Amino acid sequence: MISISSLWLPILLAAVTVFAVSSIMHTILGYHWNDLRRLPQQDALLDAVRGLNVPHGDYALPKCDNMKDMRSPEFKQKMARGPFMLLTVTSGDMAMGKSLLQWFVYLLAVGVCCAYIAGRELHVGATYLQVFRLTGFAAFMGYAMALPQASIWYRRNWRMTVVTMFDGLVFALLTGGVFGWLWPR
Repeated sequence: MISISSLWLPILLAAVTVFAVSSIMHTILGYHWNDLRRLPQQDALLDAVRGLNVPHGDYALPKCDNMKDMRSPEFKQKMARGPFMLLTVTSGDMAMGKSLLQWFVYLLAVGVCCAYIAGRELHVGATYLQVFRLTGFAAFMGYAMALPQASIWYRRNWRMTVVTMFDGLVFALLTGGVFGWLWPR
């Protein structure tokens, strides 16, 4: 068994590597630019929502209070009439500092989980390929496997999910590579 604390370097270096590569993928490659579409008459909708003083949060429209109300003719009519919306409301500037910090903490958390799993299953001197396979797969689960839930349950665009899962695969390969390279010999 290898302790998590003895794997601090691959945890940290994997997080830094994924952070740098994800920055390149999102700022230079730009293939995520069209994940979200522009809404027609967005200014009119923004003005209408702004006037309602909707607090920060996630909303469904229409939304009822319980399962019984979901079966009511009134609710069924609202759903049939459409549209159905899932809406996240926030305000303020789009400063990236807080999000980037949260992203880096998440990358560290995935690295710690990879270190925990590999440290319990592999021994000192395990081969590069053994470490790469186990930590890469664990990282892929952390970065990508929960993403389809948003497309399944909340109708997120499948293209966005698949492309983001591809990002997760790249991040997992990088994480597995760093762990394999820096595994205790």
